[in-house]
Amino acid sequence: MYRYALPLGFLVILLDQVTKFWAESALANGERIPVIGDFLSFVLVYNPGAAFSLGTNSTWVFTVFSVIVIGVILWVLKECRSTAWAITLGVIAGGAAGNLIDRLVREPSFGQGHVVDFINYNGWFVGNIADIALVLGVIALAIIEVLGVRFGGRSESAEADDE
Repeated sequence: MYRYALPLGFLVILLDQVTKFWAESALANGERIPVIGDFLSFVLVYNPGAAFSLGTNSTWVFTVFSVIVIGVILWVLKECRSTAWAITLGVIAGGAAGNLIDRLVREPSFGQGHVVDFINYNGWFVGNIADIALVLGVIALAIIEVLGVRFGGRSESAEADDE
């Protein structure tokens, strides 16, 4: 199932990094660009933590966690026979990798870099494309699990119909 997961993961990484480059170029002077009034706007923020700036003093923990998540996803994809699972895991891995790249290459240091966030959701939080991929991927993961889509392919309900 790498044929679905890897291209999709790389697409998420590419979109994430290109939009972060744009944000640093277009919003570097503290500019705020309204998209939908105050509800959705672009503003540049460097986040040392996770969502809602949690764990700002533990950036290295998120780096290690991201490496583990990506490694586990790549490992389990070898056994995956479900397109839905492969797509979902590819999106999650791409989101995790997008923010991992920031943590590895950005200031202040390797493994503790601050993540570029720029999508402001009504002042509640500021995120990026990688964050969107992670949230959508986790929601999709919950949905396919609730629907009984098996990691190996067929759903449990389809197997019950065969009996």
